[in-house]
Amino acid sequence: MDFKELFKFIDALQRNNNKEWMDENRKWYFKIRDSYIAWLETMDAKLAKIDPDYTHTPGKKAINRINNNLLFHPDRPTYKDHFGAGLDQVSKQGDFYIQIGKENFIAGGYYKPKAAIVKSIRQALDYNGEDLLAILDKKSFKDVFELIDDGVSLKTSPKGFPADHKFIDLLRKKTFAVQANLTRAEIMKPDFDEKVIAIYKEMLPFRRYLNQAVTV
Repeated sequence: MDFKELFKFIDALQRNNNKEWMDENRKWYFKIRDSYIAWLETMDAKLAKIDPDYTHTPGKKAINRINNNLLFHPDRPTYKDHFGAGLDQVSKQGDFYIQIGKENFIAGGYYKPKAAIVKSIRQALDYNGEDLLAILDKKSFKDVFELIDDGVSLKTSPKGFPADHKFIDLLRKKTFAVQANLTRAEIMKPDFDEKVIAIYKEMLPFRRYLNQAVTV
């Protein structure tokens, strides 16, 4: 995957974020898109080798549309400023998300999920929040990830939980996700695939805890 060319395309697109420019550069877009899909297929195979519970996700299924949804968000530009994709996709579970473009990061968990999922995670925290706290407090985990702040955490305790609950800070959250930020220089290094695998491994206990919580 020629990530340098991908960044070149994204930079040009953001200077010319309109349908006319995209129509003129459609071949360039599809060249980058197809290359990214092929890279996703490679990562899909590599991740399946290191995780027996991994769910194969074809590149064409993993990749997100580059068009913004203007029907619900008419204020957004016509096109996104990145290529995004979710690997290890399982219905109703949190996938392994990779974003490359203007902002670069790898994320996983549940971002602003439905109320039923939040309820399930809170029940898991009430039952054995120690396990999640141990994952979040692990030095190697903290060195890689930051908790995603959606800006909508509760100011008080959620219904059914006391204000002095020992995991109250986690219980107040409505998003349960982490991300590892990346630089363009890191992405363009020859060992980037190995870095993705290392991040996947470090995130796995966190994702397993949450996925178990929402499927029980």
